[in-house]
Amino acid sequence: MSNIFFDKKVTLQLWFVMLSVVSSPLYSGENTNQFTERVAVSLAVGHNPNLSEMRARYKSMSEIPSQVGALPDPMVSLNAMNFPTDTFDRDQEAMTQTQIGFSQVFPFPGKLGLKEEAAEYDALAAGHTVDEVRLQLIGNVKSRWWNIYYLDRALETVEMNKSLLRQFIAVAKTKYETGKGLQQDVLLAQLELSKLIDQEIQLQAIRRNQSIQLNVLMDRPANKVVLLPNQVSKTMPNLANETMLYQLAEVARPRLKQMETQIEAAQSRLDLAKRDYYPDFQVGVTYGDRAGDNPSPGGGSRSDFVSVMVGVKIPLYAGRKQSKAVSQRNYELQKNHYALLDEKGLVMAAISTSVTDYHRAKQQFSLFGSGIVPQARQTVDSMLAGYQVSEVDFLNLVRSQMTLFNYELQYWKALSEAKQALARLEAAVGKESVYE
Repeated sequence: MSNIFFDKKVTLQLWFVMLSVVSSPLYSGENTNQFTERVAVSLAVGHNPNLSEMRARYKSMSEIPSQVGALPDPMVSLNAMNFPTDTFDRDQEAMTQTQIGFSQVFPFPGKLGLKEEAAEYDALAAGHTVDEVRLQLIGNVKSRWWNIYYLDRALETVEMNKSLLRQFIAVAKTKYETGKGLQQDVLLAQLELSKLIDQEIQLQAIRRNQSIQLNVLMDRPANKVVLLPNQVSKTMPNLANETMLYQLAEVARPRLKQMETQIEAAQSRLDLAKRDYYPDFQVGVTYGDRAGDNPSPGGGSRSDFVSVMVGVKIPLYAGRKQSKAVSQRNYELQKNHYALLDEKGLVMAAISTSVTDYHRAKQQFSLFGSGIVPQARQTVDSMLAGYQVSEVDFLNLVRSQMTLFNYELQYWKALSEAKQALARLEAAVGKESVYE
């Protein structure tokens, strides 16, 4: 009767510990100042310095087209001509005059329009860069968020198993002291507990590093505590087929639109280089004011002078300058075309990789949640019942509990990896609507 009472007491103690751990604040997630994935994304988009830098760059480049599309600034000149060095008298010599002049350079028709067009494409490409940086930022924030969520669940699982192992140690000690157990059982449980403590130390360090990186993305102090909610959606949506995702990326991905715009800018610069074979013009007008009188017999005041100048820039060294410039711009256009083709390949590969990772993690999450973890839990229950009646040795009981622990970690890891794969897929495609 005493043995039966002892076994029931041990069983009740073990289950009480499990229930107390599950209902503890750490496990239940009853923390304040928590923020969801959506809040984290909102903070990052609103405050991230790199994204703000790209926005400022875009605004800066938007001011360039009107500048390069305007005529060069005119030149106003003031001249003192033909003053005699002995007296510097304006009346002494007939050709002495003070002049005011005005000149303006006129590029060959079409050049300014092409310069403005190329600058507009550059500004548009900078706008697409803002969208791309924003997209990648959101993907990074989501990935960090779900990684921290997994680490929280892992730490809770470690804490629960530490409590259970401490209870196992107490039970093993009790059995050893009453002559019904072995000292090696106590040592084994203590070893497993020490291993769990070591794993907890590593997980806490990893979580802090992940929190630092997430805080940086959100422009928060690096050491600020990051608290996440305990309850999240575990829904695993069905994805659109890869071909449709490819087509969606070609029209939605900002990186591809940026590179397409850069091709347009390169084409405008090539056309401009071809226009440089044609000359620019310069027109000038000068008014000369004279003083004094004409000599007899005509007499009378000296008349003022008006001069008109027209200049033409001659492409005399076209073989070394303009032709080389056309060749350079042509190669730059080819480079941009090849870069776009290469980037499309990388985007498609990123989409396929993310789809593969998502399906793998989704299947694992379902398998661990509906099969492996419940089965492992049943195995622990069975082992515990057998241990109470001395039909199962302590080593197998501890091993079954640690196996369950590892499967629970893999369960949460699969959930986190599936959500991170979704974030990478959304970033690769260029929008969130990647589902059926």
